[in-house]
Amino acid sequence: MEKSRLLFLFLTLFFVMLGFGIIIPNLAYYAKDTGATTTEIAILMSIYSGMQLLFAPIWGRLSDKHGRKPAILLGLLGNAVALVGFGLAKDYVWLLTTRSAAGIASAAVLPSVMAYVADITTSEERGRGMGLMGAAMGLGFILGPAIGGIMGSHNMPFFVAGGLSTLNFLFALILLPESLQKDIADETIEDRHEWISPREIFRRTTLKSSLTPLFLVAFFSTFSFAGLEMTFPLFIEDRWNYGEREMGWMFMFMGAIAVPIQGVLLGRLINGLGERRIILIGLLLSAIGIALLLNAYSFVTLTIYLTIAGIGNQLIRPTNASWISKRTQIGQGAAIGIMDAFLSLGRILGPLLGGWLYAKEAYPYAVLAGILLLTMFGLYIPLRRIKE
Repeated sequence: MEKSRLLFLFLTLFFVMLGFGIIIPNLAYYAKDTGATTTEIAILMSIYSGMQLLFAPIWGRLSDKHGRKPAILLGLLGNAVALVGFGLAKDYVWLLTTRSAAGIASAAVLPSVMAYVADITTSEERGRGMGLMGAAMGLGFILGPAIGGIMGSHNMPFFVAGGLSTLNFLFALILLPESLQKDIADETIEDRHEWISPREIFRRTTLKSSLTPLFLVAFFSTFSFAGLEMTFPLFIEDRWNYGEREMGWMFMFMGAIAVPIQGVLLGRLINGLGERRIILIGLLLSAIGIALLLNAYSFVTLTIYLTIAGIGNQLIRPTNASWISKRTQIGQGAAIGIMDAFLSLGRILGPLLGGWLYAKEAYPYAVLAGILLLTMFGLYIPLRRIKE
């Protein structure tokens, strides 16, 4: 395992997710200030994932054919432009447009980086490598809200994140070598059909792939946590009059616990317990943490329950990516791109359901926790079949 390249990839994903996470404390409140309704806020949060749903498999397939580095470079540059554009936004339409552009750009980076890790790691090292990438994403996602909340500014964090993404692009252009060998690229492409429609993606996975249970894990785990993310700012404001700053500190604490688990322990846990058990544990922890939020009565209990849910969620994605990369037969970029499409679909539908349930006062966290428990029990046997 090449540590220097893994470190660079770690920083790449960290800055991408920092830019994503930095807007979370401000997004709901900022849109609310412009007169957006709860449904419009949910749409604004979902559009990012909608673009990833459409473009992640395309970028993944292109990275299998043309190399990981070009896709990563285009994604980083596009992300920088989109972040700066978001910081300059003055109305809801402009927020929606720049948020969409950020989704398209990040869709190029995430599957390409994960496929890059699969290219340079052995099967035994794969869990650790994916765990490090998960830690990078978790750290960026968690520090982003903390920074955005503590700064208390709606636009300065986006300019800072855009500048970091630009520097990341320059360093990747100069220092990052290509990981995909040409002969391997030719072997991993089943055909010359480069552009895959969403309909073809889901038909391919649901009807032909033995990895469908892992794609469903990606969808339902993200679906439930995205529903939590959408409603949480409104939940803590309505019940305790908390705002961006308090939520920033909650995410900071969650990151201090979850990120070391991903970066240091996850690889060992995967090699010791296996991917299947880690995924089941992650689903159970997420369900418990989300359900407990209904019984929170203080800042401390809110933070603890959010951390439990966050740890469970952060265990699942890198473990899923590691398992898929070991079993795929259609190319690392394509397979992980399809996984990202399911993740994106969860991020689209989760906020919509969460916002609708919250508006109806219909106990959204009980419903979301129940979905996770049903997923855990429903996929228990299919995941065992993949293992066997």
